[in-house]
Amino acid sequence: MGMPIYDFVNSSTYGVLPLDVQGMASRCLLDLLGTGAVGAQTELARLATQHAWRFFGPGGDAAAVPMLFDGRKASCVGAALAGGMMIDSYDAHDGHVLTKGHAGCAILPGLLALCAANPDRTSGAEFLTALVVGYEIAIRCGIAQHRISCDYHTSGAWNALGVAAVAARLGRLDASQLREALGIAEYHGPRSQMMRCIDFPTMVKDGSGWGAMTGVSAAYLAADGFSGAPALVVEDERVADLWGDLGERWRIRELYFKPHPVCRWAQPAIEAVLSLTKGRPMQPHEISLVEIETFHNAVRLDQYRPASTEAAQYSLPFPVAAAIAHGTLRPSDIMSENLGDPEVLSLSHKIRLVECPKIEARFPAERLARARIRLHDGQELQSATLSARGDAATPLTDMEIETKFHTFAASALGSARAELIHRAVVDLPDCKSLSTLIALVCAPVTNKVAS
Repeated sequence: MGMPIYDFVNSSTYGVLPLDVQGMASRCLLDLLGTGAVGAQTELARLATQHAWRFFGPGGDAAAVPMLFDGRKASCVGAALAGGMMIDSYDAHDGHVLTKGHAGCAILPGLLALCAANPDRTSGAEFLTALVVGYEIAIRCGIAQHRISCDYHTSGAWNALGVAAVAARLGRLDASQLREALGIAEYHGPRSQMMRCIDFPTMVKDGSGWGAMTGVSAAYLAADGFSGAPALVVEDERVADLWGDLGERWRIRELYFKPHPVCRWAQPAIEAVLSLTKGRPMQPHEISLVEIETFHNAVRLDQYRPASTEAAQYSLPFPVAAAIAHGTLRPSDIMSENLGDPEVLSLSHKIRLVECPKIEARFPAERLARARIRLHDGQELQSATLSARGDAATPLTDMEIETKFHTFAASALGSARAELIHRAVVDLPDCKSLSTLIALVCAPVTNKVAS
């Protein structure tokens, strides 16, 4: 049997983590920071950080902490909110197939906010251990919620519990307080309906900013005596099996990493068309029809002419068209200023989405698609049925993760600062303090915010 939750949250140490789990922690950290750096350029992030700075300031004896890639200060719960919304604003962060969502985009900003007030109190090894603890709790909560809930909620509904666990660890809450914190986080977590954001994409997105804020707040409330237990995703007998292997089965090993900055459901289709074009840009006059066969939820990503980066990130035809037009999907292709590209829009309207029952039957454990491109000269190109690259079974290499980070981070921060952050992440296990990392990732972005 796995260890009880309290023992796992409070007794885990970096030295007992399996070596590949240690490596996953560093990989997640680098990937999330690269995503956050690009996200800081979005209008969503600008509004979120402005909101936190104006309305989530510290009070009483609470410390003011710098916000991720912004530099201005807010309360710890405000900095967690802003950081979570910033990473969530650019859909390129890691996820887990059975949660149908994302843990790290709440865990990291919550953890950074908790450590930023006094970075010398926490070592790099402790920081990475807390990150792993947050992932392990949050992922299990996400799987549990899908099992016992009647609706598909955004990630903030369950990643809030991972943040609460991290905050409880750093705050040295006892077992009773941890139980209350998890209950508060579950009850107050944003039970927002994910498919509403799929069908009507706006800045509300996946709720992870509110998840980060709720988790931090839940731990502070529990420390003061506020009650909230039980958390059903932890204590309901229907999910007991998910907690029996805690500390033995490492769910962080099951993460996927995105090669493309759009919803994971669209990525198999992108891989399918790229397997046919082989990196050669194709123009609208060459193509009469593109047919994508995939699963039901991917078919609902039907934003053919997205009006915002949020709509582009929750689109299937638009990023597929951009990948065909450019021979690859570039990070800038789904930013607001590039959504009027006439060639991409022309191709987007030539894409037909088809739900395939056999592919649907394999969702969510597998996300698959196949593509057929019909050319004006009569040729027809047919792909194999493909999954998205970056799943646990077909992981991105370390070099691909590092290249993605530098591509993303350099666009917002410049190559020199991106390299310094990369080096800080690599060196983190041996660092006695977080001061270097915090200083690098809490200073403002270099480039102007995208409109």
